[in-house]
Amino acid sequence: MRKILFGLILIYSPFFVKGQDTGKVYHEQYRPQVHFSPKAHWTNDPNGMVYFNHTYHLFFQYYPNGTTWGPMHWGHAVSPDMIHWKEMPIALYPDSLGYIFSGSAVVDSNNTSGFGKQGKIPLVAIFTHHDPIGEKANRDNFQNESIAYSLDSGNTWTKYSGNPVLKNPGIRDFRDPKVMWYAAEH
Repeated sequence: MRKILFGLILIYSPFFVKGQDTGKVYHEQYRPQVHFSPKAHWTNDPNGMVYFNHTYHLFFQYYPNGTTWGPMHWGHAVSPDMIHWKEMPIALYPDSLGYIFSGSAVVDSNNTSGFGKQGKIPLVAIFTHHDPIGEKANRDNFQNESIAYSLDSGNTWTKYSGNPVLKNPGIRDFRDPKVMWYAAEH
């Protein structure tokens, strides 16, 4: 538990890094040296941190096309120790339902989602789809909750075909689901 709390303290949000790919990751003069930061561009909200197969996975709000806020994606980074991070390819991209806002991720060890196949344990991401067109039209239902899953330790993600899984009942700020596994006590 201490290791998880320590890691969460080290994650700072919001911040952005103006990218210069020098090949020397975490040796740039103005880059934070203790906690994760992407190689370049806008980042904020850390999302669904999970530990799976001896690896910590960190997802984060990310705009890969600039150093200002833009259509949000889910960035992805992995670490064996929550100190040394490797940035992975983007996990979730915006789509016809909207931008990918904050949420959670869980390891579905018991395959309660049914996404697991051939003994592969799914990682499940639960996130907000944010429809910018609905927001501009001043509707109250422009944010809905969706899910995606990975069967290869977070390397690739499949969005659930039944998204959104939780439709907005008319609440203006209906976002950022926080989900965790709860094993019933007997």
